[in-house]
Amino acid sequence: MRVRFTWPAAVALAVIVAGCTQAPPPAPPDTRPADTKAIQDLETAWSQSFATKDVSKITAFYADDASVYMPGTPVISGIAAIKAAMTPMLADKNYSLTFASTGMDVAKSGDIAYSHGSYTETSTDPKTKKAVTVNGKYVTVFGKQADGGWKAIQDSISNDGVPKPVAVAKKAK
Repeated sequence: MRVRFTWPAAVALAVIVAGCTQAPPPAPPDTRPADTKAIQDLETAWSQSFATKDVSKITAFYADDASVYMPGTPVISGIAAIKAAMTPMLADKNYSLTFASTGMDVAKSGDIAYSHGSYTETSTDPKTKKAVTVNGKYVTVFGKQADGGWKAIQDSISNDGVPKPVAVAKKAK
């Protein structure tokens, strides 16, 4: 009599246990190609925004809690501090900055990415009052925002050497 009830009970228990184990959720779609294109377009627009010398347009590419690491300065954290640091640079009549990515990677999770590349910056040397140019490299970490867009959350630059005087074109005689 016991055997007759044991088999159905064992089968019922097996069905219940099998029903409790859930299949793993499907993998999220791979958005890396679209995210890479979005960040490339963002960086192009960001580099072009420096020609405007408009601090609000330029800093709009940073997240509110972003940090910037520039040579010879302490870490600049938060959008207000970034704007304050950039305002005097942008006021310089000789100031210009261009940069271009040489590589990028987006995490499989689709919420963080980084870009690295080179830049050229021109400014006025405070000692000589003449225009100087410096080349360097950068790494920028981007975070996906709640609206699905991307913003820089960490931005680090390093110079390749000392600034060099800008060559002045000779006037024709």
